[in-house]
Amino acid sequence: MQTHLSFPILWKSIEIYRAPLPFDRIDSFSSQIESSPLLFPCQFRAFFVGFDFSASPGEVGAAISRKMSELSPGGNSRCGCGGDYSVSVDWGLDFGGNLRGIDEDADELLKSVLSGYGEGKVYSVVVVKGEEEVRAVVGKYRHAWILGRVSEEEAVLRVAEIFAKVFVNGGSEEGSIHSEFMPVGADGRIVLSFSLLNADPRDWIYDWDFRDIDETLLQPVIEALQPIANISVESQVLYHTPKSSFSYWDDEHGSHIFSTKDLPFFVNSNEWHLDTSVAAGGRSKVLQLVVYIPSVKECPLQLELPNGEISKTNGFISPMWGGIVVWNPQSCIKDVESKDPVRHMISPQDLQKLFDVLMGQLRQLLGLKSDNLYVGESGTSILLGSERGFTEWELDVLFRKHICFNLISCATTLGSLSRLVQSLPRMIIMDEIGKQVKFSLEAAKFAQSNVSLGMYDASAVSSRQSRTLAEDAFFHPSIMSISYYSFEHCFAIYSPFFLPVSMHVLLAALREWKRYKQENRKYLAGKAKAKATS
Repeated sequence: MQTHLSFPILWKSIEIYRAPLPFDRIDSFSSQIESSPLLFPCQFRAFFVGFDFSASPGEVGAAISRKMSELSPGGNSRCGCGGDYSVSVDWGLDFGGNLRGIDEDADELLKSVLSGYGEGKVYSVVVVKGEEEVRAVVGKYRHAWILGRVSEEEAVLRVAEIFAKVFVNGGSEEGSIHSEFMPVGADGRIVLSFSLLNADPRDWIYDWDFRDIDETLLQPVIEALQPIANISVESQVLYHTPKSSFSYWDDEHGSHIFSTKDLPFFVNSNEWHLDTSVAAGGRSKVLQLVVYIPSVKECPLQLELPNGEISKTNGFISPMWGGIVVWNPQSCIKDVESKDPVRHMISPQDLQKLFDVLMGQLRQLLGLKSDNLYVGESGTSILLGSERGFTEWELDVLFRKHICFNLISCATTLGSLSRLVQSLPRMIIMDEIGKQVKFSLEAAKFAQSNVSLGMYDASAVSSRQSRTLAEDAFFHPSIMSISYYSFEHCFAIYSPFFLPVSMHVLLAALREWKRYKQENRKYLAGKAKAKATS
C-alpha cells in the first residue's frame, strides 16, 4: 500500500510543465527561409531621350538586364531583388523642363513627371543625349538622370550600373559593413550616445547645446529609421579624458599628427566612462558617437590617412562600437591671464559641421556611403542628400537588408529553440514562451506577405518584431531554470528522501512474504493431514 502511494507522489513532485510549441510550423518556416530566397518586387524603368536605337525597347531592356546580372553576380542570393531583373524601356519622356539647372530643382521636376508613369516603388533612370560632358546624378527619391555626350552602348552600361550598384546595392563597396554586423540590438533598439570629451579641462572647457541638435537635426533621422529600429538618444559631457595613443608634431602640416595605426589605441577605456547609458536595457545596442577636444599640448590634432593626406573629416569609425571625431578649437592658445579654465560654447555653425560628420559615420555603420559620390566602372555619379539623412532609395536598401537579416535570424533562433526543447524533455516551457513563439511566427508571416506587396516599411517593422519575439523566447528566464536537469540528476536529488522509506517498505514486504510462505506451508500441511485421516 505504501509503495503504491509513494510513486504517484514522486511522479507528481517532479512533474515539469511544458506548454505546447508549434514544432511543425517552426521547421516549415526554417526550411522555407533556408531553401527559398526572399525576393523583393523591384521594378526598373529606363527613359532614353535624343537617341536613335536600332534595337527595339524590349531588346534594349534585355541588354540592360543582362548587364545588371553581370554587375551583381550575387543577385540570386537568399535575399534581395533577385538575379532575373526586368527592365522596361521607353524612348520618349516629356519632362517639360530643363534638367541642366540646379540638381535639387531637376530632382523635384523628375519626381512630378515620373509619378504619372506608374505607381509603387519603381526605380527610374532618364538619359538625355547632349553635347556637354557626361554628368550623372542620383536623386533623393527613386530616380536618376544622365546628361551629356554618351553613346548608346555607354548609356546602357551606365543605366545598368546605377540600377545594380546604386539602387539595389546602395552603392556600397568591398569592405563595407554587412547586414549581419548592423548595429541593431536583439530587441530591435539602438541607443545613440553622444559624448563631448574635454581632454584637459585645465586648458579650456567646451559645452554644446545638444537639445537644439536633438530637436532640429536628429528627429528627422530617427523618424526615417523608425521601421528598422526603435532609436533613443542621450548625451553627456565628460572631462579629463585623454586619449591612449601618442601623437607627434609635423612641421609640414603645422599640427600634431596621429595615424591610422594609432586608431586601435585611441580610445582610453580607463578614462572614458562612456558606458553609462540608462536607456539601454536588455539586449539593446549602444552606438557611441564621440567628439574629442584635445588639450593645448596636442592642438591642433589631425588624422593622417595611409596615403599621407590629412583626413577631411578628422574622424573614424569602429564597426559595432561607433565613431569618433576630433574637433580642434579655432585658437589653440590657452588664455594664460585667466586663472580659471575658460568656458566656451560650440557655435551652431561648428555643431552643424560636427553633426554632418557624425551622420556620415552613422551611415557607414549602417552599411551606406558617407560621401555624395559613387565611382563605378562607367563613371562617377553624384548622390544627392536628403534632409532626413537618408534618401528614399537608401531607405529601401536598408529595409531590404534588415528584413532579410531579421527573418534569417528569427528562423535560426526558433530552430535552435525547437531542437533544444525537444532534446531536453525535462525543460520547463511556460505559456509565455509558447505565445512568444506563436507571435514571432505570425510576425514573420506578415513580413513575408508585405514583402511580396512591396511594403518595405511595414515588412521591416514585422520582421523586427519576429526577431525580437524569437530572441525573447530563446532567452526566457524560465528556460535557464534548474528544473530541466536529467533524470539521473533527478534521482540523485530525490533518492535521499524516498530511499529510507523504500527500505522500510521493502523489509516489511519481505517479512510479509516470509510469513505468507510459513502460513501457506502450515495450511497445506494441515490440509494434507486432514485428507489422510479421512
